[in-house]
Amino acid sequence: MANITAAEVNKLRKMTGAGMMDCKNALVEAEGDYEKAIDILRKKGQKVASKRADKEANEGIVIAKTTTDKKFAALIMVNCETDFVAKNKEFVSFANDTLNQILISKPKSAGEAKSLPLNGRTVADGLTDLIGKTGEKMELSGYECIEAGKVFAYNHQGNRLATILGFNKENGSDEAGHQLAMQVAAMSPVAVDKEDVPQTVIDKEIEIGMEQARQEGKPENMVEKIAVGKLNKFYKENTLLNQDFVRDSKMTVGQYLKQVDPELKVTGFRRMMLGS
Repeated sequence: MANITAAEVNKLRKMTGAGMMDCKNALVEAEGDYEKAIDILRKKGQKVASKRADKEANEGIVIAKTTTDKKFAALIMVNCETDFVAKNKEFVSFANDTLNQILISKPKSAGEAKSLPLNGRTVADGLTDLIGKTGEKMELSGYECIEAGKVFAYNHQGNRLATILGFNKENGSDEAGHQLAMQVAAMSPVAVDKEDVPQTVIDKEIEIGMEQARQEGKPENMVEKIAVGKLNKFYKENTLLNQDFVRDSKMTVGQYLKQVDPELKVTGFRRMMLGS
């Protein structure tokens, strides 16, 4: 057995952030070889991830950013188990570094994002290292992106909610983009406009509306008409352009946008919130 000193243990702890006993045991197993000890700690991180796979990871961070040319926006959610770890400087730095790499590489999926290079390794490896250091389950659970004429990102205070949104025009109003990104955060629309709502959602809303009408004792020949009326209310409440504008409820978002620029269109949006 190698004679491991406290100074050597402390050095490995500073290199990895792992606990003192974990570092000592890894150095003993590696017979004092730091590189081997680091590999042992990383393997432990993988085991921790496996052991905690059944745990809930509902805390974490949600952040959104755009490229400097405002043509590409990305949104990620990195989960952990506790609010304490979610506020840890290293955890927050990892999330921001990951998102910055995403803005450079523009991956198409979360799987691609996890394979991106980060600090000489990969995003997935970096996450495994953090799992080993904290002992908590972690995952890059959400990734969305938008490419458009001009894109916007909104991060709500506390980093538990964020949105991204795209305009069709390169010279789209910054103020309008900011306001609509906040609208998406506040009102959680399901689509930009009526025609963007998936047919499965429409069918479900009509089915629910018809059943509600029946339970209210409405005549069978009227239930479908009543359900369609309820669907129009659904559109009003759940599609971005038809929602009341949060800053001025006397107009809809669509009316506000036409005031800003009649040719300005929302090409899409994405929204993420912890626990949703």
